[in-house]
Amino acid sequence: MWTLILIGLLGGLITGVSPCILPVLPVVFFAGGAKKTADGEPPPEQDGGVALATRKQQRAHNRRPYAVIGGLVLSFTVFTLLGSLLIKALNLPDDILRIVGLVVLSVVGLSLLIPPLERLLEKPFSKLPQRKVNPNGGGFGLGLGLGLLYVPCAGPVLTAITIAAANGKIGVETVALTVSFAIGATAPLLVFALAGAKISERVKFFRKNNGKVRAIGGVVMLLLAVALYFDLPSLLQTKLPNYTGALQEKVEGSDAISKLRLSNLGDASNQALDKCANNDQGQLRDCGPTPEFENIDAWINSSPQTMAGLKGKVVLVDFWTYSCINCQRSIPHIKDLYSRYQADGLEVVGVHTPEFAFEHDKGNVEAATKKFGITYPVAIDNETSTFNNFRNQYWPARYLIDATGQVRYFKLGEGDYDQTENLVRQLLQQAEPGVALPAPGDLPDTRPTDERTTRETYLSRGELPKTYAPGGTPLALEKEATYAFPPVVPDGKVAFAGNWTIDYEKSTAGAGAEVRLGYTARSTNLVLAGEGTVTIANGDGPSRTITVSGTPNLYRLTQTPDLHTGQLTLTLSPGLQAYSFTFD
Repeated sequence: MWTLILIGLLGGLITGVSPCILPVLPVVFFAGGAKKTADGEPPPEQDGGVALATRKQQRAHNRRPYAVIGGLVLSFTVFTLLGSLLIKALNLPDDILRIVGLVVLSVVGLSLLIPPLERLLEKPFSKLPQRKVNPNGGGFGLGLGLGLLYVPCAGPVLTAITIAAANGKIGVETVALTVSFAIGATAPLLVFALAGAKISERVKFFRKNNGKVRAIGGVVMLLLAVALYFDLPSLLQTKLPNYTGALQEKVEGSDAISKLRLSNLGDASNQALDKCANNDQGQLRDCGPTPEFENIDAWINSSPQTMAGLKGKVVLVDFWTYSCINCQRSIPHIKDLYSRYQADGLEVVGVHTPEFAFEHDKGNVEAATKKFGITYPVAIDNETSTFNNFRNQYWPARYLIDATGQVRYFKLGEGDYDQTENLVRQLLQQAEPGVALPAPGDLPDTRPTDERTTRETYLSRGELPKTYAPGGTPLALEKEATYAFPPVVPDGKVAFAGNWTIDYEKSTAGAGAEVRLGYTARSTNLVLAGEGTVTIANGDGPSRTITVSGTPNLYRLTQTPDLHTGQLTLTLSPGLQAYSFTFD
């Protein structure tokens, strides 16, 4: 427990000085200094501008920064842990908390600009049994609003918290981690708020122009609300180096956080999987009983399967999703194992757990299963229940189960196929000593091994700001907008020209739509859907055009025998939907 609290505090402190905190600093600064006396008027001055106020009033003023940060900590903690559960229980829109935060921020900003509005907002509280309206109340309310909008840089700690909240596994450890993280992350903000309060007390301009300072604070809050609505802060963050990323990963990437994150996946029956590690030096281990297939929407190529019914067979459970190029590269190896060893007692179950919304569609999964030539049973795990039960967080991932129903090995990600085959052979021989097995397979491993290969690049609302090229037209999310390319598109970045609409999982082309990509890879691919054409210009030769038709699928854009650094410019027909670039 104390280890988690310490990691939470340290991780929060690192987050609190990271680039993602910069947009809220002006608001916190003015929130600490934009104060008033209990009756709503600025303090009178005498003796060369020294404010005359009672000690009681002064103490109240000094507490305002703590009120702002206290409200932020409380709001962030409560709604990070319980927000998704409340939204689901009340059937509210996914964006409701963000909308409430924007409204609170806007109202507080307006109240600083319009004193009658401030008095109107305080009027209901004047009936409470107190001698005067609390001058810190507005600060606490502002902190509550900021807590709904405060989105710290993601890291292992925040991932552990998010997984716990999403799965309803909110225990004492998760609460302690969340509170300690919130306190650590807001401590630098408290320093900024206190600085604003001190400057407002000590600097003559602030003392003499209290009303103007409050108005400036109101304008800053309104500007932040507008910027957050259009997601402009993310553009600032993508242009700044992540100078705390390595330190954050080092501090937060501990065994304690990993175990907490895993303990919040699935039920207690799968916790024995903690005894084993990814790949585990290529050795068979005793990883505990195999979790059951749970909440499966449908089965392809098979009637419903259960782990109890599969006892006596060696089972390979492969987690995949059909538009994932990493999964596509692993499928031939899984198919080869199935065809080579099925007659000797091996069963393969492909658990299709979707990453995108379109991958929930049974017809799409059936079409992909047929396209890839998969003949083994495929379970459609749209609720991610089985994915969670296996404590999995990767695509692809494969788990080996012996004939008694025990998990003996798992591999997260691609690669080590010959090692997996060797372990399959060992388990088959354990199940039936003396069995005559066929010769091992020899399929080549086609996964990229060069670390310079560009990583998968998503064109969704949440991910695009991270890889959007600096200098281009600012992103406008959830609505159609016109874009222009920047002068340079760096490696691993994308930029738009023409009309595009960006939503939560894809970007839809409009009139004159183009996308430019800087990349390093042997081949580039793009998941596309709709009806139309894509013209590909890569600067190394003549352009070519491909035809897109139907549901989302992976389309090959370029192919070179060796690793290549270049730039692509794609021209898309209006209405085509682009999901993500992948590389190998």
